Amino acid sequence: MTRSFALLALVLVALGVNEIASNETMKNITGSFLKVLDDCKHELNLGDNVLLDLYHFWKQDRDLAHRDTGCAIVCMSKKLNLLDTSGKLHHGNAQEFAVRHGAGDDMASKLVTTVHECEKTHIEEEDQCLRALEVSKCFKAAMHEINWAPKMDVIITEVLTEV
Repeated sequence: MTRSFALLALVLVALGVNEIASNETMKNITGSFLKVLDDCKHELNLGDNVLLDLYHFWKQDRDLAHRDTGCAIVCMSKKLNLLDTSGKLHHGNAQEFAVRHGAGDDMASKLVTTVHECEKTHIEEEDQCLRALEVSKCFKAAMHEINWAPKMDVIITEVLTEV
């Protein structure tokens, strides 16, 4: 009985550490996106609605509703060299980006696979901004399902501190 309890405790601790590491990695990745947001905001003449969407991006009770948010996501992704010439996720660059921000190979692969699966479900959408918005919604939901979504207020505080 004691041995079973110790094994269960070890598994729970390992899962908790994995979840913390995943949240930290997602926080680092999100922070990198927000660092190029200002350039995109000026280039695309984006309004405050986009900033609010992105500020609340990881909150489950908030839906991404503005086409301009999708345009901002496309712009940021381009600046971070995450898209191929057709506007889809560049798997190699995305994998490297995730690893650079703390993801292990398995996590990076899971992130790339998740975005790819989300892209496949919205391939018919011709408008690049709307497609990016729908892919982002899908990705956000998937990250919440596996409990990898970071706490956005922590990310914003850290990004503002660096500015």
